[in-house]
Amino acid sequence: MQDTELRQRNVIGILTGSGPDAGLDLWNKLLIANKARIGPGYRGDLDAPHVHLISQPALGLSMELETHDQQVWEALADSAHKLAEHVDYYAIACNTLNYYQPQLEALTLNAQLVSFSDVVIDRVRRDGLSKVALLGAKSVTDMGDWSPYRALAEVVEVEVPADPHLLHQIIYDVKAHGGDDPSVVQRFHALLESLSADTVLLACTELPLIPVRTVSSSGNDAAPAKTLIDVTELVAEELARKSCGV
Repeated sequence: MQDTELRQRNVIGILTGSGPDAGLDLWNKLLIANKARIGPGYRGDLDAPHVHLISQPALGLSMELETHDQQVWEALADSAHKLAEHVDYYAIACNTLNYYQPQLEALTLNAQLVSFSDVVIDRVRRDGLSKVALLGAKSVTDMGDWSPYRALAEVVEVEVPADPHLLHQIIYDVKAHGGDDPSVVQRFHALLESLSADTVLLACTELPLIPVRTVSSSGNDAAPAKTLIDVTELVAEELARKSCGV
C-alpha cells in the first residue's frame, strides 16, 4: 500500500508578472529541484512543494524601472503583503525586481525573501569564480544604483555586454515573441560569442527561455566554450531546500 502520510513542508510563494512566463518557469524548475532533492523516495503528488503564486501585470513596468519606480513598488509591496499571509518563503520571478530587496525586508513580513542576488553570490563564492559575465535588463547590467547585483562586483570581476540596449531589446522580444523566435536565438547566440568570460550568468528570467545548445567560437557544437548559469534554476534549488526545511 502506498504511503499517504503528508510530510511537514514549508510553504513557498512566487511573485510574478514580469513576465508571467518567468513565474511558470520558476515554478517548473522548483518542481524539478524538489524531486531531485527528495530522490528515490519521491512519491509524486504528495511530495510536491506547497506553492502559492501571485501574478501582477503591473510588475511588467520593471523593464523601465527608473521611470515607473513608485508604481512598481506599490504593486510589488501590495502583492508581497498578500503572499506573505500564506507562505514561509517567497521569491520574485524577476531579477530586476530584486532591486527592492532592502525595502521588502524592511516591511518585516512573516515570509522570508529568497533573493536572486544572494544565491548568485553564494554560487560564485562556492565555485571560486574569478570572472563572470552578467546578462540582464539594462538596469541590471549597468551595475548602478538600480541594479540588484551591485554587491556582486565586490566578490568577482563582472563583464557586462558592450551594447546593453541590444540585450534589453532581446529581452523585450522574448516577452513578445517567445524565446524560440529565430531572430531572438540568432542575436542571443551572437551576443554570447562576443563575451570574454567563460561563465555567463543569465540574470533575467526571460533569457533561460531562449534555447541554447552550446556556444563555441569555432562553431563546434561538441565543444562549448561558455558555462551558462541559469539564475532562475539556482533560486529554484534554494526554494526546494527551504521547502524541505533544510
